[in-house]
This record gives sequence, C-alpha cells and structure tokens, in this order.
Amino acid sequence: MDNVTHSVIGFGVGELVHRSLPAEPAAPLQQTRHRLLLVACALASNFPDLDLFLTRSLPAPLGYLLNHRGHTHTVLWAVPQALLLAALLWLLWPAARRLLALSRAARWGLALSVGVGFALHLLMDYTNSYGVHPWYPLDARWLYGDMVFIIEPLFWVAIAVPMALIMRWPVLRLGGLAMLLLALAVCAARGYLGWISFAALLLIALACGVAQWRAGPLGRGGLLLALGISLAFIALQGAASQAGRAQIMAALRHADPAARVLDVAMTAFPSQPLCWTYDSIEINEAAGSYRLRRGVASIAPQWLAPAQCPAGLVEQAPLQALSTGVMQQGVVEASLAELRALKAGNCQADAWLRFGRMPELAAGALSDYRFAATPRGNFTTLPLNASTACPQNVPGWGYPRADLFGVRADS
Repeated sequence: MDNVTHSVIGFGVGELVHRSLPAEPAAPLQQTRHRLLLVACALASNFPDLDLFLTRSLPAPLGYLLNHRGHTHTVLWAVPQALLLAALLWLLWPAARRLLALSRAARWGLALSVGVGFALHLLMDYTNSYGVHPWYPLDARWLYGDMVFIIEPLFWVAIAVPMALIMRWPVLRLGGLAMLLLALAVCAARGYLGWISFAALLLIALACGVAQWRAGPLGRGGLLLALGISLAFIALQGAASQAGRAQIMAALRHADPAARVLDVAMTAFPSQPLCWTYDSIEINEAAGSYRLRRGVASIAPQWLAPAQCPAGLVEQAPLQALSTGVMQQGVVEASLAELRALKAGNCQADAWLRFGRMPELAAGALSDYRFAATPRGNFTTLPLNASTACPQNVPGWGYPRADLFGVRADS
C-alpha cells in the first residue's frame, strides 16, 4: 500500500487502542499516552518501508525489485524492528519514558500499537498484486493477495472521517474533511474512481462520521464501524478476485486449449469490486513457447461492461474480446528455451527472475509484464549486458516462475 494509507490506518488503530484502555490517573498523562500510541502505531505502520534505503546495495533496477518489500517485510525481522522502534521512542521522548515507567496500561498500549502496526503493514502489502514473502527464510515464496488496489480511498474515508471528528480544533477538523472530499472528487474527475464508487464512499463517510459523533467524546463507534467496513471490503475484494480469476482462466483456456494457464495476476480498481485489470501467463511445452496477456475484465458484465470501467486506469489500447466479460489489450509470445538458457547462463537475469512474476524477454531486456502499461515506463526493465559483473548479496527469494524452469518455488 502507499504510505498515506499506511499512516491513516496506523493513526486509526492507535486511536482505537488508546480509547480501549483504562484512563490514566491525570490528564497530562492521558494526553501523553494519546500522542504516544498514535505516533507509535503510525510509525510502525510505515517502518518496514525503510528498506528503500537498501535499494542502492544492488544495481538498478535489482536494488529496488529485490530489496523493497524485502527482509523488513518478513515476520522474522518484524520483531527486531519493533524493539528498535520502541527503544527509539523511549530514548527520544522523555515524557513518554516517564509515562511508561508509571503506567502498565501505557506499556500494554505501546506494545499493542507497535505490534499491530507492523502486522498491518505486512497484511496490507499482501493484499495487492506486487507481493510479499513474509515467512522467509522458512518459506521463500512470494505471496500475492491480488485483491486491493495499492491506493485505496475506502480506507481513507472510513478511518479518516472519524479521526477528523475526534480532533479538538475545528479548523483542522473542517480542513481535513475538505481535503478528503477534494481528493475523492479529483480522483473521480480524472477517471481513477467511478462516480458510483464516489457516491458509495460518501455514504460510508457519512455512516462512520455519524457513528463516531453518536459515540460521544470518548467513544469508539465510528472507529469500530470503520474497522468492520474495511475488513468486509477486503473480504469482498478477495471473493471478487477469485471469481474474476476463474472467469479469465476459462476465457484463456477457450482461446487456446493447447496452452496451460500458469498464473493470472489480478489488479483491482479503487473501490470497484466488479472491475479488474489482469496479466496472465500460459505455457505450451509442445510448441516450446509461453505467452503473456494483459487486459481488463468485469465479473458482472451484464451490469458493468469492461469498457465501462474507470477510464483513468484502463490502458488506451484496442480491446479484443476473449469472452463477454474479458477483454485483451496486449499479448506477447516468447521462447521457453531462450528464457531458460538466460536463467542458467546470465547471473543478472537469474537475480531478476527472483522478482519477475510475468517475465517478458524482448529487445535484449527483461521486464515484468505486470507493469508494461505504467505511464512513466516499466520500472522493472533490466537491460541484459554480458559485460556487467554478477550482482552480489542477492536475496534468496523464491522464483515466482519456478514453474517455467523446473525448480522449487521456495528455492
């Protein structure tokens, strides 16, 4: 997820933890605990992304591809990161240090805020199609949730509205709500968000706001409702993703019965469970080739055709119908033997293939087809230069396309 979303979720959970604990005996202690838990949970919800400082340890683009969502996004490394964050708060915040020395509730609140913050970061990153490998080194495989768009405004709306109403200063309260409404309107006007989704988000904002208002100054009603809506939305997106994948795989099998579908990467549209973009990979061993496709799909074309999905996130390319709800916008065929030889004989390519879920080999370069339509170009592209030295300290992530090479996925 983007860091704005991570932060909003962190502040909301920190507030919920604070309001669920017994009050401190004095108002200054209560205020310090409030600030501490909000800051701790928001920082924990972003802390794993400090791996961006490790991207220079490998040549581009390998540094970003292999080190972002790398070791700091594993359960094993979450523990020392959590201890480091808690130690920094203790050392750099004297008022918090005094509070923690006096209050058992504050100590439990800090532990819960930091622990939940780290867990939520890994879980939210899992929900999109980029992938994580949280169980490394026990399991080196990439895991892809393929269910939530990387920037999802539903979380902003559900959590930020109750948080805005909690603010003591009316200027900040009204300013925050106005900025949220403006952001949604801009997304809708630019075609990133459908107008029906825009209206649904406004209703969710109203429901969470009213629930928090009715809960009173110390209540949790709006925050609990926001949590419930967020969990229900993720569950809905997960079910829709599975339905869409099955629909796409059926269309692919019908289009080429001789090929075997290995994988379909699903990318959601913001706040729109009917619309999906997809990238797929098929293999035809007899022909010695594999095929990559990308396109857009609707799981309910009778209600919303693929061509009616939010235009700002649909590639401007000719649409070819594979079925009523599945449209193809691009296709690439490549040689299995060439890709396998490249993995066996080129150490740069072998390192890159520890990331590439949809490997496209063309024009002397490897690219992940998932990002072929990125407006600023495909950031995963690796030019294959025989004179370049082999990269050192390559993380041991499993090969996403182990099924193309006859190796174990967790090796």
